[in-house]
Amino acid sequence: MNVQPQERSILHIAPRSLWEQGRDSGAYQGNTLDSEGFLHCSRVNHLVAVANAMFHGHHDLVLLLIQTSRVASPMKYEEATSEVYHRIYGPVNCDAVIAVYDCFH
Repeated sequence: MNVQPQERSILHIAPRSLWEQGRDSGAYQGNTLDSEGFLHCSRVNHLVAVANAMFHGHHDLVLLLIQTSRVASPMKYEEATSEVYHRIYGPVNCDAVIAVYDCFH
């Protein structure tokens, strides 16, 4: 079931090197776009669970704050069980990234 977007911004954890490549080229591809067809994003309340599930043991990560109204690629908010998963089905145009934070995990 698709749920309509309600958040003004969402979060995405990225390996710093991939973010820097994307920033330099103008579009961030992430590490799951090719393998899964989308980029995993989350709200603040899901951030720890996403970090533990996808980035356990990884270092040199950044946290991207993405303004949803600026994202050019299709976005879906998909409900599974009682959670809503935020997914971007394409690269993220870098002007949609409104802040980048060092992420320690």
